[in-house]
Order: sequence, then C-alpha cells, then structure tokens
Amino acid sequence: MNITWLGHSTFLFTLGDRKNVLIDPWIHGNPKSPQGFNLPHIDAMLLSHGHGDHTGDAIAIAKKDACPVVCNFEISLWLASKGIETARPMNKGGAQTVAGLRVTMTHAFHSSSMQDGEHVVYGGEAAGYIIELPDGRRIYFAGDTNVFGDMRLIARLYEPDLAILPIGDLYTMGPKEAAIAVEFLGVKHVIPMHYGTFPPLTGTPEALQELVGSDVEVIELKPGEAYAY
Repeated sequence: MNITWLGHSTFLFTLGDRKNVLIDPWIHGNPKSPQGFNLPHIDAMLLSHGHGDHTGDAIAIAKKDACPVVCNFEISLWLASKGIETARPMNKGGAQTVAGLRVTMTHAFHSSSMQDGEHVVYGGEAAGYIIELPDGRRIYFAGDTNVFGDMRLIARLYEPDLAILPIGDLYTMGPKEAAIAVEFLGVKHVIPMHYGTFPPLTGTPEALQELVGSDVEVIELKPGEAYAY
C-alpha cells in the first residue's frame, strides 16, 4: 500500500487492488496541498472530526464519487443535511469495513465543529482510527489530539505497526508530547502531520526525531510524496 501525504492532515491510502481511501480531505485552500496533484476516484473517506481543515472537501468528493464516508454520528447528520446519503456513522470502540480496510474508531482529545454559513454546528467528539490492512498490519491515525494515557490501551488492543501523529503544537500536541505518544504506542515508525501549514504550527519532524532517538524512524514526507508501506 502507498500512503501519500497531501499536506496538513490529509492522506491518501492506495491499496494494492487500486482502491483509494482518503483521510481528512482538505485540498482546496490548503497551502500545503501539492500543486498539480490529480486526486483519483475515491472509494472511501474517513473523517476524524469536524473542523474545516479536515472536512473542507468532504462534501464535494462524496457527491462526485458517491463513496462511503466514515465519521461519527453527529457529522453524519450534518452530511445528510447537505445531501450526502453515503455516510457510515460509527462511534468510539466500534469497527467496520470499507474499501477492504477494517477501521476502528478510537479516542482523541480535541474540539469538533463545522462552520455552516453564519452558524457553528456541533461535530460530536473528535476521534482517531486504527486502520487494519487485509494482511493484518495496523496503522494508528491519531487525528488532532494531545497525548493521553490511554494510548497505552490502544497499543495493547491493536498493536499498530505505524503511527500518524500531529506534531505542530498550538492546536495539537507538539514534538515533546508526540515523543511520549510514540513511547506509549510502542511503534517504531511514525509519519508526522499537522505541522508547518501555518507559521504558528512550529513543531518539526527533526525535533521529534531527536526526542525519540535512532530506534524510531520518523518518516518525513513532502506534500505529494508517497510512502510504500
């Protein structure tokens, strides 16, 4: 499988059978979105929470590709109000299979809402996902969060091989907290996200690498670059 970073917290998972799963779709207006990248047909989307920098293109893509959209119950209601009938709502601890991937919703500590015209719509609780590949390997996509002690429980329950963690600071954890998350999760491979998009997001992969040491691989992707997993 290829994991392509599309800037900020947007990732495209391309499976061996050419199915494409998009996570937290924010392309238009994303200053880190790779120029000239052509988004393929999307077979499923995962939404971690309701902020515009994670859902900005969800409605347009869902309408174009008629793909299932995995999200919490509150976001599914908002999507339905916009004419999206393919939402696949779930909640924390639950699991379902989309596009050949088994996804389990996990906890995250963050706010969640949608800006709808002049109104702010409650977006339920923010979440992360355990994404299990057909061969049994598991990826932990943390979503926007700080570090929390139950990441040890995520490690015990799901034993992820790879973690995708925010490191930017200010709105999520920074490198110091992310290093503790790596320790709690017991992973040896980390892809950083949610950094460098705007000047206040000051965390860097280099800072995380220094903190976790040489036993952990920090995979620094450029926007548009794919990691073969």
